[in-house]
Amino acid sequence: MKFVDEADIRVEAGAGGNGCVSFRREKFIPRGGPDGGDGGRGGSVYLVAREGINTLVDFRVRRRFRAAQGRGGAGQNMTGAAGEDLYIDVPKGTVIADLDTNEILGDLTDAGQELLVARGGRGGFGNTHFKSSTNRAPRQSTPGEPGEGRHLALELKLLADVGLLGLPNAGKSTLIRALSAARPKVADYPFTTLTPHLGVVRVDAEQSFVMADIPGLIEGAAQGAGLGHKFLKHLQRTRLLLHVVDACPELEGAPPDQAVRSIEHELEQYSEALARQPRWLVVNKLDLLPAEARAGHVTELARALDWRGRMFGISAATGEGTTELARAAMVYLSEEAGGQRDAEKV
Repeated sequence: MKFVDEADIRVEAGAGGNGCVSFRREKFIPRGGPDGGDGGRGGSVYLVAREGINTLVDFRVRRRFRAAQGRGGAGQNMTGAAGEDLYIDVPKGTVIADLDTNEILGDLTDAGQELLVARGGRGGFGNTHFKSSTNRAPRQSTPGEPGEGRHLALELKLLADVGLLGLPNAGKSTLIRALSAARPKVADYPFTTLTPHLGVVRVDAEQSFVMADIPGLIEGAAQGAGLGHKFLKHLQRTRLLLHVVDACPELEGAPPDQAVRSIEHELEQYSEALARQPRWLVVNKLDLLPAEARAGHVTELARALDWRGRMFGISAATGEGTTELARAAMVYLSEEAGGQRDAEKV
């Protein structure tokens, strides 16, 4: 299925039904009076977050949605039937905005969460509403109100605990394949990953977290080079970033310290908040170095960067160090979640 993370749609709620003008006409009751019922309300439009959907591709085909209209009122004070509400399924993590006002209407992050985006019109009044001591045979009614209409922008931001970022061919896809059941394409040329991938990393029988892999960034992404910043938004919800760097880039590749700094620059260009997120440095492809030189290589890179955060040396291809990395990430996420719960109690 093609991955699509942006779409725009038009939604229109149903109009309310018209009120009815009617008079009671029964044998032996010559002056029964007005008995016109009210119109039914129009159907409203809701967006609902659902499990099992991970793309907005369906909205590239169908882009207009309209709820049912309310039925008109009838004699004998019968109210018209209400129009059926329309529920539109979207992936979890969808942000909804009104394109005409640029207002953010909602952010659906939990399965089953609903958002009312267009309210149905109210039904009109039948002539029963207008009777009085001075107006015993009213012949007026009101039409139903039109339903709301909106032009909406849908933007999907994947929900993940840990996000991978780095230059193309740093080994991000190999790492997520090593730690989870996700199977993104892996090859020896840049930009093999063209769309984000999610994988569940299971540390033990009771502990797991979700990892997101996005296409690699290159220098100048802020100006649209490569795939630009198109997919960085999928890292905004993560609680931890793993910055994967190639320990042994090819001759024409950037040195590891320069590669790290170029990605840091692109993060700052995109979002200061994203640049400030917790980020660990993961030095990959250590299997290409002699065993006795690996620890020294990681230490030398930390010194060149003056790196103060956590740092791991791994080989995603052989699995060296990946289990320790996953366990450390799980401990960090668990401690962070515990700290948030304690803060909420205060």
